[in-house]
Amino acid sequence: MFGFRKTPPPPDKSAEPETPAPRPGWAQRLKAGLAKTREKLGGQLAGLFGAGRKIDEGLYEELETILLTADVGVEATEALLERLRKQVAREHLADASALRSSLVDALTDLLAPLEKPLDTAGAKPFIIMLAGVNGAGKTTSIGKLAKLYQSEGKSVLLGAGDTFRAAAREQLMVWGERNNVTVVSQEKGDSASVIFDAVNAARARDIDIVLADTAGRLPTQLHLMEEIRKVKRVIQKLDADAPHEVLLVLDGNTGQNMVSQVKAFDDALGVTGLIITKIDGTAKGGALAANASARPLQDRYLGGGVGRDDLKPFVARDYVEALIGDLQE
Repeated sequence: MFGFRKTPPPPDKSAEPETPAPRPGWAQRLKAGLAKTREKLGGQLAGLFGAGRKIDEGLYEELETILLTADVGVEATEALLERLRKQVAREHLADASALRSSLVDALTDLLAPLEKPLDTAGAKPFIIMLAGVNGAGKTTSIGKLAKLYQSEGKSVLLGAGDTFRAAAREQLMVWGERNNVTVVSQEKGDSASVIFDAVNAARARDIDIVLADTAGRLPTQLHLMEEIRKVKRVIQKLDADAPHEVLLVLDGNTGQNMVSQVKAFDDALGVTGLIITKIDGTAKGGALAANASARPLQDRYLGGGVGRDDLKPFVARDYVEALIGDLQE
């Protein structure tokens, strides 16, 4: 008997998985994330600074309204307008188009003092305590920070100190698995005891960085804020210089409500830096300027998206250009 080998059909290329497109860089993702604010702010400014428009009180009033509706805040808006008025008088400007780059520069200068990367080389373990209201993205930010520090060659340990929210410990455990880092937690016990164990474990294992989660609190819940103060006191018993950084996580969608949160948490804990989350969906991106005027704490990181690398250090010029867009004709 003769056997015949059946020629296989040509491969169906339509069924082959397509090579995924390269992911956009951070600058492109930041610009995309601030699209809602830019559409409201940048679009109006481009029209305001159109060729042929004269600089007069009407222009300043329109500019004030545009800035306020983008949550830039009264204090910051007044400071920006005052700077522009002085420049107009000093340089004898008459055409509104001359103010395009001036506004970008003024807003960048307002935010520039907030641009200071976090240096974690001063202690080992370097203990970072995180706070914020429920829903701000605190636990997710911890996971992203872990990935960021790992990419710098540093070892990380997580302390699941949010014992108040039922799913917080499980959520942090998931991030620990994703990043292959140890998570110290307790099924029972308060936040302070968890962080106590986490710091001791980091010392025993020669870990570089401890990320200490705490329970989400509203700044008006004074008795609950006291529990977070207790966490800080416990850390200080282990290391008088710790926590070396107190990061407050803020939802970018809260707009000028950020200001009241910053003041309350700073008064309670001595906040040293901010993480602004969810910038990929906010229409209130101007609120960072309001923070800069009211309580100028360092904006350490910006976060947006669900990827592990969707957290980057804050750069004032990049943020302003993404916020306002291209005002050139």
